[in-house]
Amino acid sequence: MASPAVRPAGESGPLRVTVRYFAAARAAAGCESEIVTLPAGTSVAGLVEILAVRSDRLSTVLRRCSYLRDGIAVRDDTTVLSAGDTVDVLPPFAGG
Repeated sequence: MASPAVRPAGESGPLRVTVRYFAAARAAAGCESEIVTLPAGTSVAGLVEILAVRSDRLSTVLRRCSYLRDGIAVRDDTTVLSAGDTVDVLPPFAGG
């Protein structure tokens, strides 16, 4: 994800989003979910950058994950987040 961390948006001031972690992402994050406060205009890529600096283990897992924003797959990591969004962090699942 080589996109800019923050993009201009119509919102001003910080925004809060819920981040929910699943499987290996949950283990690496050390929690099931959390509320993250971000600058207005933060993209999904920007959120991932902010989360990745927390630990090498989490950073490694985040590079392999896909993301849902309010239940919809994120196809473009420059998608700007809005206050109240829920972002699901989904590592690759194996088995069947």
